[in-house]
Amino acid sequence: MAKYVVSPPIAVRRIDRYDGQRVTYHYRSHRTERVEHETVDVDTCIGRMGQHTLPKGFKRIRYYGVQATKTFAKVKEVIRAALAKVEGVVKGAVKIIARLTYRQRYEQSTGRDPCICPHCGHEMGVWRSWHPTYGVIHDEGDVIKQGTYASTAPRAGP
Repeated sequence: MAKYVVSPPIAVRRIDRYDGQRVTYHYRSHRTERVEHETVDVDTCIGRMGQHTLPKGFKRIRYYGVQATKTFAKVKEVIRAALAKVEGVVKGAVKIIARLTYRQRYEQSTGRDPCICPHCGHEMGVWRSWHPTYGVIHDEGDVIKQGTYASTAPRAGP
């Protein structure tokens, strides 16, 4: 079925096995970030893939309204001018959170600096970041082992 659709919901290479009764395919799970394998009846598979095909004459719309490329190009300057006027009236109204660092956002929301030790008051360095769902996000020890900080300058002799 995927072969006959302009933009198939599943690539043929992701179908691992078909025995006439059941279809086995793989996909990357957004929840676990791992490749998952699933075996379903042929009717279930066709039903899942059929949901992605549009009836004859229908057009697929990816972006609509202001997000549409043509529309956004026309109104981009108007939006920028409006945002500039609002920022002039209300100071800090157009502050973008993404420009703040984690440290700044944490301090802003809790009132304390996360990089200051609560016991001795000295500044701490971030060595490892861990998330309950994703595990270790950043490990400075691994970065050092990879030689990221190794100096390329010639070293002086003894």
